[in-house]
Amino acid sequence: MSFIDKIDKNRLPEHVAIIMDGNGRWAKEKGHERTFGHQNGVTAVRNITETASNLGIKYLTLYTFSTENWNRPQAEVDMLMNLIVVSIEQQTPDLLKHNIRLTTIGNMERLPQFARERLTKCMRDTEHCTGLVMCLAISYSARWEIVEACRKLAVKVQEGALSPDDINDESISASLTTSDMPDPDLLIRTGGDIRISNYLLWQIAYSELYFTDKYWPDFDAEEFYRAIVEYQNRERRYGKTSEQVNNENND
Repeated sequence: MSFIDKIDKNRLPEHVAIIMDGNGRWAKEKGHERTFGHQNGVTAVRNITETASNLGIKYLTLYTFSTENWNRPQAEVDMLMNLIVVSIEQQTPDLLKHNIRLTTIGNMERLPQFARERLTKCMRDTEHCTGLVMCLAISYSARWEIVEACRKLAVKVQEGALSPDDINDESISASLTTSDMPDPDLLIRTGGDIRISNYLLWQIAYSELYFTDKYWPDFDAEEFYRAIVEYQNRERRYGKTSEQVNNENND
């Protein structure tokens, strides 16, 4: 029996975020260069995006290129920039076919001009789509995002448009790059490492976390279904007791 048969379609996570880890190690274990792993990782992105769309997930955020990734060897950075752009351009017809809208979060100003312009075109081409929102976190780090949010709020205070007393969870969330999306219900990390790696730190305060040893190129639809089933088997209390949650669900 496939894990998809165990999924309750009425209790799907609205927003799934993924740390796609293990491309390089996957390639090295097979005797290939890291580039080979990244190329196969693109295939996994396409498969999981379509799987999430078909399942009915509304938001899928993929950690595509972190701020820290700029510190990798320049040849690998250049390769990744080209791979991201070319793969998204090639995938755009499929995004349109499945009614998937492409968005990005992160410091896009750091991207090479060619990458920024071509990604922007892909986002314009899909901006009318009303199905799954596929968000690529590119040149992204959570600490950078939070610092930028603090600067926005500080400017408003300086201009007299906001009182320091009015700064709260809502105003900070509204100042983040994810302000138009709900917080992730489920965070998945592949590759065997059990850490967050500076990803959506504010937004995952109450997310369910799912870690798998599978490298990203091996993460398929069945493993995605497994993560959803695991998510649905957990009790999300948000600081309340089990009794309170059960009573609210039974009302």
